This record gives sequence, C-alpha cells and structure tokens, in this order.
Amino acid sequence: MTAPPTMTDYAATRRSYRLEVPERFNYARDVVDAWAARAPGRRALLAVSDDGAVQATYTFADLASASNRVANVLAGQGVGKGDRVFVMLPRVPAWQLVLLGCFKLGAVPVPGTMQLTVRDIAYRLDRCGAVAAVTDPDGVERVAAASSEAGGPASLVCAGGAPAGWLALDEEVARASDAPPAVTPTLASDPLLVYFTSGTTAQPKMVLHTHASYGIGHDPTARFWMDLRPDDLHWTLSDTGWAKAAWGKLFGQWRIGSTVFLWDGRGKPDLEHVLALVGRHGVTTFCAPPTLYRGFAQLDLPGFDWSSLRHCVAAGEPLDPETIAVWVDATGLTIHDGYGQTETTNLVANFRCMPVKPGSMGLPVPGFDVHVVDDEGRPLGPGEEGHIAVRVEPQRPVGLFREYWQDPERTAEVFRHGYYYTGDRAVLDEDGYLWFSSRADDLIISAGYRIGPFEVEAALVEHPAVVEAAVVGAPDPQRGHIVAAYVVLARGQEPSTDLAAAIQEHVKQVTAPYKYPRVVEFVDELPKTISGKIRRVELRARAAGA
Repeated sequence: MTAPPTMTDYAATRRSYRLEVPERFNYARDVVDAWAARAPGRRALLAVSDDGAVQATYTFADLASASNRVANVLAGQGVGKGDRVFVMLPRVPAWQLVLLGCFKLGAVPVPGTMQLTVRDIAYRLDRCGAVAAVTDPDGVERVAAASSEAGGPASLVCAGGAPAGWLALDEEVARASDAPPAVTPTLASDPLLVYFTSGTTAQPKMVLHTHASYGIGHDPTARFWMDLRPDDLHWTLSDTGWAKAAWGKLFGQWRIGSTVFLWDGRGKPDLEHVLALVGRHGVTTFCAPPTLYRGFAQLDLPGFDWSSLRHCVAAGEPLDPETIAVWVDATGLTIHDGYGQTETTNLVANFRCMPVKPGSMGLPVPGFDVHVVDDEGRPLGPGEEGHIAVRVEPQRPVGLFREYWQDPERTAEVFRHGYYYTGDRAVLDEDGYLWFSSRADDLIISAGYRIGPFEVEAALVEHPAVVEAAVVGAPDPQRGHIVAAYVVLARGQEPSTDLAAAIQEHVKQVTAPYKYPRVVEFVDELPKTISGKIRRVELRARAAGA
C-alpha cells in the first residue's frame, strides 16, 4: 500500500510550519470532543485482545461520552483540577478513557507500567502526591501495598472487577452521567500529565507536560514523522507506562483523526503473532522499538501479509542499518527512525519526503531548532561531537516539557545558554543529518580516547551472529576503562571463544580499531528499564565486578 507523504518539501515545511497555542486549551475537549461533534461516527479506537480478537471499537462520540462518565466518577471521588491520579493499566481502552477523563477535570494523570513493583509504585505515589490510584485486578495487590507504605492515596479504583475496599470503575461508569463535568476551563499552560523518567542512572524524575506541550505539540509527531492521515489505522507497540504510549496511542493520532490500534498483549510479545496482527487487522502505519525490529529481522518476513502497511517508524534507541535493510527487502518499506525523550515530543526524524541515511537520526522536526553544541552552547560544525540541544530562546518551542516537577536544580541544569540540553550526544554531517553518539553519561574514556557506545553497538549488530548488543566501560588499570560488550546471539548461534574473537575482529574492521570490545560476554538478554531502554548502569556495575 503506497501513498504520497503528507510532507512533500522538508525545507519549505520547516520555514512555514507553526503551531497556534490559544490561551485556553484542553486536549480532551478541544480535540476528542470536537471530532465527536463534527464526525461522531468516525472510528477512533480499535481494541483487540491478546489473541487478536476484537474487544471493542470506539467512535469519537463513544470516547467523548465515556470519558465524560469517567470524569464524573472521579469528580465524585473528590478528584479536581490539579490533583494527581496514578494510573497503572495495561493496553486496554480504560487507559485512554481514564486519561481523557482526568484531562476534562483538569486533573493530572501519572501513568505507570504494569511491571512496576510495590517499591516503584510507593515511590511514585509519594513523590507525586496522588489523591487517587487506578489499576486493574492484576495491580490491586501491589497498589494496595504501596498505598499503605506511602500513606495514600485516599481513593483506590479498579477497572475490570474490584475487590472489597476498592471502587469498581466499570460499574460506576455505567451509572454515571455522560454530561460534560462542570469545571473551570484549563489553560494551555496548565499541567496535563506527569511521566516518570526511566531512571537509567538515578532515581526517576517527574516530567511535567502541559496541555500545549503534548496536546498540541504532538501534531508534527503524527503529521510528519508518522505521516498519518484520517483513514489510517496506526499501531504503536508500546507499554502504557512509557511516554511512547502518549506519542502513539493518545495525542497526535486523534488530532489527525486517525484510528488507534490497541493490542492487549501481556508479557513478552510473540513476534510472529505481532506481525500476523498487522495483516489480519489492516494496520497501515506501525511503530516499534529497535529491539523488536531486530527480533523481527530474525523471522521469515516475506511470509507475512504486508498489503495494508504503508509506513513504518522506530524510536527508543538508534536503529542499525542492517535491520533496516532486512526490513526493506521483505516489506518494501524503509523504517524511519525518530528521536525524542520523555521530556519532549518528536525532535529529530527521518521523513518520507527526504532521503534516509540508514543509521542516522535524521533532521530536526518542523517547529524545533535542534543543534549540536558544546558545553557553552556554541554550535559545532560537521564531524564535531557535542550535545544535542533544543533552542528555547527567544521563543520556546511547543512540545517541550515545562519542568522537572519539584526539582528546580535539575531543571536549571538542562535549561542553559538558551538551550534545552537533552543529555544525549551526536555528530552533525555535511547535510545537516544528526548521528547519535551516546548518552552524555555513557561516554567511555579509554586510554585517552572518547568512545560512544552506540558506534560500537552498531558495528556489533552488523555481525551475522549478533542480534542485540550493549556496550559499557569496564575499569582497567592500564587504560582507565576498556570497552566491554554484552551480546545476544541470533538463533542457532552458540557462544564460544572463537566466536568472541571473530566478533572482536569484525568490530576492528568496521570501526576504528581502538573501539573494539576487549571483553565480549554472551548473555541471553540485556537488562532493560520498564520502558525498554538498556540499563547500562546495571551493565557498568556488572563490568566493574559489583
């Protein structure tokens, strides 16, 4: 399935594209309810069970009515404007409905993944000061224990059947009024939601987004990078506790009028089943993390039905050129990598209207002025590695978080010299494309050489025996640090010293010899955060013998 891209001239779009931000704005009312008023029968959400059977279909009118009911139920529990509501739900429609209901009240949802432990939940409840918590039967025991530990919240709500002492959301919603709740209108600058960061190097931080930054700011995410149209069925394969769910299941898609595909997959995904669902349900645009694309590349890709699919994107970590090439050979579609953070919307991407340089992050998204700068905010030239930074002066772009909530020192650290410093490093090439290097705190200094982990990881996954790899610095008395690689092998490959030596030699040939991993350890899987990012802090501790 092919169609011309929605953006046909990147340079012209960058010059002309502007997002209008009114003084008053509420995403649920001004987008979802607005669609319900002008196209009530338009399909907004297609929800399927783990096995792929259709569970529910929601039109925009259905979303508007159901979210009103949820808002009225929460208001009856004393939830009001500015109150935080912890939401730990799987990939089911209740997740969207609870968030939309919160938005209508001006309340601030705090999403969390179903994988959170009691300790994780208690930390979040305490830090955000939640007045209510919403989960499902799988989460009630952990949330109850965390609530006792944190001393709250006052209201515990369960979707899908409630035990004693919990409010049964489904029953209450069925009885509630579907009239819009009577509340004070929200400003575009009012808090919309709080996401906790992954916490790869420290305790998770609270990222505060406004109705403008996400409710309006995700327009270019969907319009230009995802290339969405109103008739698209879009599937972002993401856990609801990760900000990527907001990118692909809630905001930009419904601004465009597209349908969101919601798969209630539990546990580690069956990759063959995932790809079968694309053809079975006619998914047209698809987003998955690089980890899964690398897994897909191990399958018999030509055997799947790709007739409906017209566009593919990836985000979370840089995607290697080899996986892109395998995908293109099988589907005829290029994976368009994108870059952003919990703190931002889509910042840098590969777009359909421009040449894709496999392995590159791409070009800045229209609406953002993204540079590679030094520590003092001076822009660097092609080939010079520096910080990825977003210009915030003289005008702050729409799509950037407001602050690390309740952490002014950390906020001040990242907003300096007229930029937002992302904490990531990259190199700019002669055409203005950005090439990811590393997290600033992941940089390896070995015998005076500065080595970015991703370049070594990219070389590792080019080896046919390697499906996934992570690189960290290991302490070394001679060099300060050496490069240590943790490698997941492809199907049919067996660990051996000969294979480790072959992989080391391969890296020497692909990239600078001083960057090769002097330690290669084979592992069954890499440690990752609940959002799917590699926990290099854990690998560094392992490499140090901790």
